[in-house]
Amino acid sequence: MRWSKVARSSSGIVAGLTAAAVAAVAFLAYQASASAPSAAQLAEPPTGKTPAAHASQPPKGPAKVKDVFAVPAQSGTGTRVVYSLAERRVWLVNGKGKATRTFKVVPSTVSPPPGTYAVGSRSGIITGSDGVQVEHVVRFLTFEGVPIGFSAAVDGSMPSPDPKSKTGGVRMLRADGDAMWSFATVGVKVVVVP
Repeated sequence: MRWSKVARSSSGIVAGLTAAAVAAVAFLAYQASASAPSAAQLAEPPTGKTPAAHASQPPKGPAKVKDVFAVPAQSGTGTRVVYSLAERRVWLVNGKGKATRTFKVVPSTVSPPPGTYAVGSRSGIITGSDGVQVEHVVRFLTFEGVPIGFSAAVDGSMPSPDPKSKTGGVRMLRADGDAMWSFATVGVKVVVVP
């Protein structure tokens, strides 16, 4: 007799707990459905826009990524070094018009005017006009009395030059300097674009 009383009271507790759990789940489901936007709300344009304006806007696709190997227009033809003043970037372009390498540079304080030049001289290792030891110097112009060319600091640094000094070294990383040295022999065209 005593055992059956315990069994009945246990089953009553389980039934009560089950009923409470079902009620709690039903209440939470009701709250979720009450806060979700209706189908009509989802179809409405955002506040401040008319349906016509909303419908006429094309869906936005992924942002277009610029191809850094795309050689700037108006940079000539044939084998050449292209230096963009605005992009602070150099392209080494083969005879088929394809960039074999491109890289960022730190411009000199004296910038060359846009135009077509040719590599006139080269030096293995020298001290630059800013006092930094540089290697793989490829000169293509003297402008305002300042020799202008590409080089890489032996210590691998690429600091911006002191704006008060007149320097003509366009600096690059050492690996890029190695590539420039192999590519830009005396006589190779250098095209400077805005």
